[in-house]
Amino acid sequence: MTRIDFYILAEGGADAHERLACRLVEKAYTLGHRVFVHAASEDQARRLDDLLWTFRAGSFVPHALAGAGDDDTVPVHIGHQAPENPGAEVLVNLSDSVPEGFTRFERVAEVVPPVEPQRTQARERYRFYRERGYPLHTHQL
Repeated sequence: MTRIDFYILAEGGADAHERLACRLVEKAYTLGHRVFVHAASEDQARRLDDLLWTFRAGSFVPHALAGAGDDDTVPVHIGHQAPENPGAEVLVNLSDSVPEGFTRFERVAEVVPPVEPQRTQARERYRFYRERGYPLHTHQL
């Protein structure tokens, strides 16, 4: 059964949740996992594509935008459409809804920004997962 982790930011700037997503992606990548990042929009997907190169000095996370050839050798894909499973074990969700097909992943990381209405939407996703019996873990950051 898919494990769901909620990463809840207590504070931060406008891009704090995107930076957190980059840290989560980096950690999953260094542990040998393949990752799909589900962005809220095409613009956010492009920002994350750029941010993964610059969010931390010395970091290297090979990645590509979904649909840009979908090279199976790339361990991290970023997209804003319903995630396909290019062999990824981890789904990082930055959208406001439960991603279609999330059950194909071993783990889902829900990144929750410190602002409304995203907090309310995250609570709705939490309820959705809880009502269906998924193992939930919350991390207050």
